[in-house]
Amino acid sequence: MTAENTAPPVTAAPEPGGEDRSERRLERGKVLALLQDYGVYAAILVLVVVNTILTPHFLSVDNLRVQLFQAVPVLIVALGMALVIGTEGIDLSVGAVIAFASALIPLYLGYGPWPAVAVALIGGAASGVLGGSMVALGRVQPIVATLALMIGLRGLSVILNGATAKPVQDPALLGLGLDSWLGLPEMAWIAVVLVLGVAFVVRRTTFGRQLTAIGDNRAASTLAGLPVRRVLLTVYVISGVLAAFAGVLIVGHGGYADPANYGLDYELSAITAVVVGGTSLSGGRVRVWGTAAGALFMQLIEATLIQHNVRSSFEQMIEAAIIVVAVYAARGKAAR
Repeated sequence: MTAENTAPPVTAAPEPGGEDRSERRLERGKVLALLQDYGVYAAILVLVVVNTILTPHFLSVDNLRVQLFQAVPVLIVALGMALVIGTEGIDLSVGAVIAFASALIPLYLGYGPWPAVAVALIGGAASGVLGGSMVALGRVQPIVATLALMIGLRGLSVILNGATAKPVQDPALLGLGLDSWLGLPEMAWIAVVLVLGVAFVVRRTTFGRQLTAIGDNRAASTLAGLPVRRVLLTVYVISGVLAAFAGVLIVGHGGYADPANYGLDYELSAITAVVVGGTSLSGGRVRVWGTAAGALFMQLIEATLIQHNVRSSFEQMIEAAIIVVAVYAARGKAAR
């Protein structure tokens, strides 16, 4: 008989330095998580401190009003964009919807300011239905569907309004963009209400939970019986309505309708605010307060550079670098 081989199995020796690398990756992941969750708030604080020291009259009421007038339309558009991105989508048509809303207002202002505003919001909802139907029912890629919608709406807006700006002098409509309450613009208070409303929907409603579940895993959500198509269609409609409302405020603030120039690059500003605010482009999460902070941060960046005579080309490069950092932080967190 031969003796049975009972030698113990050979185990591989741990890789030298492996534990150290794992700890470094863990620490880097924690830093990226903190950057994504709280970086935008820290950046706003730094900008406020720097501008308070270097920029004359930065904390004056007049300057605060100007910054809010500039930031609020982007913030409102970004709220709708955040919901769309939460489903792992994108909406490139929001700037064209602003132009479309501004083109509709002069056409119906003869019936009164509120019917004109209602028609503008209906136009935004209709554009959302069209884009959402292509995504949810036609299964067209969101970037393709909304890009086509952006081009078509922009052209239609110019056809409806003409190539020149039209003055809008209705006091009620102008009041939406110019009136103040407790020293702050009314549109700022409206934005606060919208932020609270969207935050409640995302955190406290079934629709909000379905939205983030679909963005996290659409296939699993479909198998689980969630109303995927209905939710996708709804978020694009909300995005369209909010963009149209931003267009109404822009018309009220400017005192004229100019679809050829209104809404330009707003889709990029909204996406930037959402990403900088901590919402990942891969979906599954919506940071509403972070989005609001992101819009304020980008406005402060722009104002700071303008007040210190930095050329717009450098401003664009700085904004691009901020986007890259924000996307990298979100990517690092998603990878974990």
